Order: sequence, then structure tokens, then C-alpha cells
Amino acid sequence: MKNAIITGGGSGIGRAIAERIAQDGNHVVILDLQEETGEETVALIKETGGSAECLQCDVSDTESVRAVFEKIPRVDILVNCAGIASIGNVTNTTPEELDKIYGVNVKGIYHCLHFAVPKMLAEGGGAVLNMASIASKVGIQDRFAYSMSKGAALSMTLSVAKDYIDQGIRSNCICPARVHTPFVDGYLEKNYPEEERAEMFEKLSEYQPIGRMGKPSEIAELASFLCSEKASFITGSAYDIDGGCTLLR
Repeated sequence: MKNAIITGGGSGIGRAIAERIAQDGNHVVILDLQEETGEETVALIKETGGSAECLQCDVSDTESVRAVFEKIPRVDILVNCAGIASIGNVTNTTPEELDKIYGVNVKGIYHCLHFAVPKMLAEGGGAVLNMASIASKVGIQDRFAYSMSKGAALSMTLSVAKDYIDQGIRSNCICPARVHTPFVDGYLEKNYPEEERAEMFEKLSEYQPIGRMGKPSEIAELASFLCSEKASFITGSAYDIDGGCTLLR
């Protein structure tokens, strides 16, 4: 049984990936800032006969990540899914907001890679999967800090793939368009009156040429494949899963 570390596995895409990778017969270790939601995912996995545990972790904090990885005996799969969003352009994004996004979305990936890769090397290799975005490839309005962070996720993916290609570590990333998660519903609830939410939901859906948002389960299927032996010839790749956004808009 392989050990799969999944950050941000307490909700949304991270939860879907954790459940799907557990179905593949892996032991899942969820790292999440919100231990309660992480434990909810663990319970869902165990209900279906899977193996999982949750460790509370702030991926933006070096010592928090160091302490957690000291408790993990081996790392065969690392999925960096923890992330936060930001809306704004270069003039209205504050230095504090930029630092916050950088801390979670960029340093969070770095921290987990920094402590996981040596454990992978000790076992002869492993699979890394980072959550990037179409924002790492195309221009999206009012997503300055977020796009910066996802561009970094793509670059770190390629760097790890290059540096460890002859040491058994594969490194890839997924570039989704908008996915319907609780975050989207919360965004609409926070920013739009109730009578406008359905219309705005439709607009968000229509941004994807295919006419809808993605589903967390669809992202999880791709993640499962890329972390499995079926993808043993794939490294240094960034997979669009975007309803046609990148090439058809």
C-alpha cells in the first residue's frame, strides 16, 4: 500500500482527490489547516473501506510542515492541492494580499516538496502532482496575485521533473478552469444578492466553452491517473482540464 500525502484534502477538489486516490488502494494522509474538515474526509474514506488519516498543518509555515513530515514514515505520492484565491489587479492588490497568496499557494508547495522529495528519494522515487490552473497559461482578468501563484506552481512542477527525472520521481500538474466547489457557492453568496446569484452562476459556467464548470470528481479522475503506475511515462506535463478554455476561447 502506497502512502499518498494530499494537502487541502478537507474540502472541494482536495477532498475528491483524496477519496479517489484512496479508492486506488493507497493510504491517504490529509494535511489541512482545518482539522475538522480533514477528519470529515477521513470518515468518508473509511466508510467505503479505505485507509486514511488527517494531520493538521499550515502549509505556509515552514516549521508546521517540517513537524508534520517528521511524523510521516514514507512518501510515495504527493498531491499539492491546498490553495486560496485572490481577486484584483496589480494596482489594487495590496502587498499584504500578495504575501498571503504567495505564502499558501507558492511556499506551501515548496515546503511540501522540500520535505517530501528526500523521503521519495530514500524509497527510490514517487509521484508529485501540483494543482496549477489555466491562470498559469492564459490571462484572466482581475487575478493578478492568483495567476502569479499558479504560474509558480507550473514552474516548480517542471523544475522538480527536470531535476529528478533520473531518480524515479515524476512531477506533473493539473490546470483546471473553474470547478464547482463550495468555494464558488461561498463566493456568490458573499458578493451577490440572492436574486442575482443564479444569473452570475450561469455566467461563471458559460466562461468555459463547454458550457459548464468542472466537477471535483472529474479533476480527481485525472489526478488518480497521473499518480498511478499507468502514467509511468508521463513527467514534466501540465494537463489542461478546462472545458476548452485554453485553446478554444
